[in-house]
Amino acid sequence: MPVDQSLVGRVFPPTRPYVVTAEGIGTFVAATGGEYDGGPAPATYPIVLAFDAMNAFLEAESLDLYRIVHGEQKFGYERPVVPGDVLTATLTVSSLRQIGGNDIIGTTSEITDGSGALVCSTSATLVHRGEA
Repeated sequence: MPVDQSLVGRVFPPTRPYVVTAEGIGTFVAATGGEYDGGPAPATYPIVLAFDAMNAFLEAESLDLYRIVHGEQKFGYERPVVPGDVLTATLTVSSLRQIGGNDIIGTTSEITDGSGALVCSTSATLVHRGEA
């Protein structure tokens, strides 16, 4: 069954606060084949929070993760993510269209720090495969 168009513009609750640590950044960097030398997190690090926000959205809308193909991801920064940051992500459904029985869902997530200041915005395109 296609996703309802009324979902466009809906804002989902923020994720739980996430404390950025040097160890967490190091684990992320190692998983991507690099070595962490201290300092700011790599540009793709906020996917950790964006993925939590996406999973909460999928659960809230009863969409199966196994039907999702990740189409695109972009990041826009206000400042680097650094150890000690306490971040949350708030996901908004920005677009939705149906093509060939599949839902193409555009999302944006705002990553904010403990003071509420915007740190990073992410946008993603998710393809929700229709039922066979």
